[in-house]
Amino acid sequence: MAGAMIDRAQVALQLKADGLMQAVSMEGEGEVRKARPPFDPALLALPPSFRLTRYSEMRGRKSKVPTAVIQKALQGIEPSENSKAGLSMDCTITPIRLGGLSVIQTTDTLYPLIPDPFLFGRIACASLLSAVYAAGVTSVDNILCHLSISTRLSELERDKVVPLILEGFREAATEAGSSVSGGQTVMNPWLSVGGVATSICRPEEYILPDSALVGDVLVLTKPLGTCIAINAHQWLEDPERWARVKGIITEEEVKKAYSRATDSMSRLNRSAAILMHKYGAHGATDVSKFGLLGHAASLVKAQASEVSFVIHNLPVMAHMERLSAALEKERGQPWGLAQGLCPEVSGGLLIVMPREQAAAYCKDMERLEGSQSWIIGIVERGEREAKVIDKPRIIEVPSKEKEGELW
Repeated sequence: MAGAMIDRAQVALQLKADGLMQAVSMEGEGEVRKARPPFDPALLALPPSFRLTRYSEMRGRKSKVPTAVIQKALQGIEPSENSKAGLSMDCTITPIRLGGLSVIQTTDTLYPLIPDPFLFGRIACASLLSAVYAAGVTSVDNILCHLSISTRLSELERDKVVPLILEGFREAATEAGSSVSGGQTVMNPWLSVGGVATSICRPEEYILPDSALVGDVLVLTKPLGTCIAINAHQWLEDPERWARVKGIITEEEVKKAYSRATDSMSRLNRSAAILMHKYGAHGATDVSKFGLLGHAASLVKAQASEVSFVIHNLPVMAHMERLSAALEKERGQPWGLAQGLCPEVSGGLLIVMPREQAAAYCKDMERLEGSQSWIIGIVERGEREAKVIDKPRIIEVPSKEKEGELW
């Protein structure tokens, strides 16, 4: 594969040219994204009680139709014979009439899950782009934005909040080396943001997710626990809910976890996709609303060989597994984090790659992104099933708290 010839210096140059060198590189580059002050409604002449999250009741798994329901509804509907992707794919890959090229497209929508409009817009775009990055695509030619404005927003709220959402969405698109060329805006009782991402690619520019081999390993590029961190942060403003968990976790730990979650969710998976070519990845999926295990199950069903995925390690944002376990044991609230079932928002890529390449991939990711990746499982001979072992190893991320540092 031509992409396998890319060396580390070339990857760094490509990331730099597109504005993706975010945290730590071999040359010691600083962050491209400037730190923004926390969202304060009062600075926009909005009531201090204004919360974007009140304009939708759909978050996490609630916003997705169950896979079984979709599969039943689509019975008898097969992808075009011209398509290289099945219904389990994160995006469509369709050869076009121009010789040797394929159009790769994906769509996604998010309801507000955090109070900050700018970050919400940025996370929505990052989530949208993750599916094309999972196909190894590194250049997005066009992005459309779909914006649903809640009819419950006052004119003042709409005029203050909507521009911030779009600004965050556009910032992520620009960081991806693309731009927002259009889209659609509608009125709706609930607020939502999403879009369509399109890339026109040569065969060597994308990676079909069907080549897993026995002996390969599974790599995850972002830690789990985003939805739990978001919910815990909302509980700080609900005295009754906070009273139930304050003996389990401190307010400081919740705020730190929330900052980690928003940082992770707003980070693009593009450099992960670039390195998939260098290290000969055999396929990938992005981890989002169906949780790690749900997306692993979809990916393994797409494999040409008779294999199964076995997950042994779960990297989780610090304190979130403890909170999840305590809620499940004492309150009967099923999160399923230790079983790989907990929904994620704009999560990392779950990548299948040769065992001998995985450690170097993780090392390069840390040098280029300033964040860890982990080998979390193996590919075994099997009947295209995915599972998390009964007592997986929970990896706290970060392993130690450092004063003044997020990770």
